Amino acid sequence: MDRSRRIIRTSILGIGVNLVLVAFKMTVGLIVNSIAIVLDAVNNLSDALSSIITIVGTKLAGRKPDKKHPYGYGRVEYLTGMLIAVIVLLAGFTSLKESVGKILHPEAASYTAASLVIIAAGVAVKFFMGRYVRRVGESLNSQALTASGSDALFDAVLSLTTLFGAVLSLVWHLNLEGWLGAVISAFIIKAGTEMLIETLNSITGERADKELTDEIRRLVCAYPQVRGAYDLTVHNYGPSSTIASIHVELDDEMTAKEIHRLTRNISVDVYNALGVVLTVGVYAANDSGEADRELKARMEQIAAGMPEILEMHGFFVDEEQKRVMLDLVIDFAADAPAIVEKVRQQAAPLRPGYRFDIVLDSDYSD
Repeated sequence: MDRSRRIIRTSILGIGVNLVLVAFKMTVGLIVNSIAIVLDAVNNLSDALSSIITIVGTKLAGRKPDKKHPYGYGRVEYLTGMLIAVIVLLAGFTSLKESVGKILHPEAASYTAASLVIIAAGVAVKFFMGRYVRRVGESLNSQALTASGSDALFDAVLSLTTLFGAVLSLVWHLNLEGWLGAVISAFIIKAGTEMLIETLNSITGERADKELTDEIRRLVCAYPQVRGAYDLTVHNYGPSSTIASIHVELDDEMTAKEIHRLTRNISVDVYNALGVVLTVGVYAANDSGEADRELKARMEQIAAGMPEILEMHGFFVDEEQKRVMLDLVIDFAADAPAIVEKVRQQAAPLRPGYRFDIVLDSDYSD
């Protein structure tokens, strides 16, 4: 709730600042007949609208889980970011259309010293506001706020371009309004495209952040009973809702009571440290016998001889059922079924009469 309040509070501040800038820039732009200043004002208006959408999205995303959506509504924030990106793109293309018209049919602008001061003040306000909003967005892991802050910083740079054009017009009587407007439009379109790609990647599902996965593994492997941690998968149900699962390799002589205590402690530690809900599965390691240790070493040699294989784990020999079980992590670009079959063929002579059950794992995390 504190996160949501901070996002909403920052967005309200952004709305107020942008509306003030819209009023000043639109007035100045119309008085001096500057398409660049008018477009800059329109861009500020779209920023204010984006902040309103961010508030609505944050409210919806903060709804409690229910029977229909047991993982909550956190992903609404990504949909909010996508909608903001579309608005930015529409503003960019509209601005480009107006700018092209200004290039084809130029009209002289009449800047004054007062108008230049207002533009410069707008640059300063947008710069400091952008830095603040982006910093808050990054601290709260809010794509919408981070994008708004970055967009504001970008607007400050673009406003500098407008200021430069105004100086050219005032001092040297050069009319570059249309061209400057086109440049501003191109950058708006570029920013909107990048925002859209980022939000679509979040909705589609990206590879888990390496810093997060490394920290999860570090916490899990800190327990002396854990001989290895594998198959880490991370699912994101919004910026503040992350669910993960992992397998740990334990000695096969541990009791169910010991395993229960260990896995529960691991889950609690990870949640307290990272806010991640972690489910812990178990691999039993039974390579205490000389023959099994030798077989495992030979299997590791086979895997090491194939660069497509990134990792081998979960090795277990079931003497009663005459099965050798292991998991392989294979590069996404490789022909995984063919690699598995090749491993099985090379392994068969090592333990005649045994079936080699090889599970194909995906390379979900770094």
